Formats: sequence, structure tokens, C-alpha cells
Amino acid sequence: MPVDLDYKELGKRIKEQRLKQHLTQEKLGEIVGVNTSNISHIERAATQVSLSSLVKIANALDTTLDCLVCDSLCAVADLYIEQDISNLLQGCTLAEKQIIKDILITTKKTLKEHR
Repeated sequence: MPVDLDYKELGKRIKEQRLKQHLTQEKLGEIVGVNTSNISHIERAATQVSLSSLVKIANALDTTLDCLVCDSLCAVADLYIEQDISNLLQGCTLAEKQIIKDILITTKKTLKEHR
């Protein structure tokens, strides 16, 4: 069964990794061999990046392909979502966490009712 890449999430992860490396779009483009507008288009999911460019980007950002496409990998997508949720809770007070928990419970119930 073919899996479609989530280009929006891919672009988001590329941008996150680029910023962690303190690289501008221009500098990443130079390293990868594409112009700045291509990097911008990839990060905004305005274009579909080729596999060869994606490999170059991953190498330039000192990361792996699976880290960049994790949202499209069925086996690890759930793990990354749970990590993202956990990261969102960091820095919250106990009261804020309780409110978020209540919201999640209500949202989950509503989603199940509308399946």
C-alpha cells in the first residue's frame, strides 16, 4: 500500500532542523545546491522535494530521512505524535495540564461519537 508523504510536516521538520543548526534558507540552499526560493518552497510545502534533494538536505542538517519523514512512516508516526504532545506539556503548570487533559478527554469523546 503506497504511503503519501505529508509535505507540510516534512517542510516543518526541515525548517525546525535548519533552525537548530542556525542555518538560513540561503546557507542551506548553498550547501544543498539549490536556490533560496526552493528551500522556502520545500519548507512551506509549495513544492514536492525530490528524493535526491531530500537526502542532500538531511545530510546538510546532520539528520536522517526517517526523522524528516516520520509523520509519513506508519510505524513511528504514533511515537512522534506522543513526543510532540509531551513537549507541548513542558513548562505548563499543574492547573494548565489538568485543563489540557480535560480538553483531550472531551475531544477524544467527540471524535469517537462522530466516526
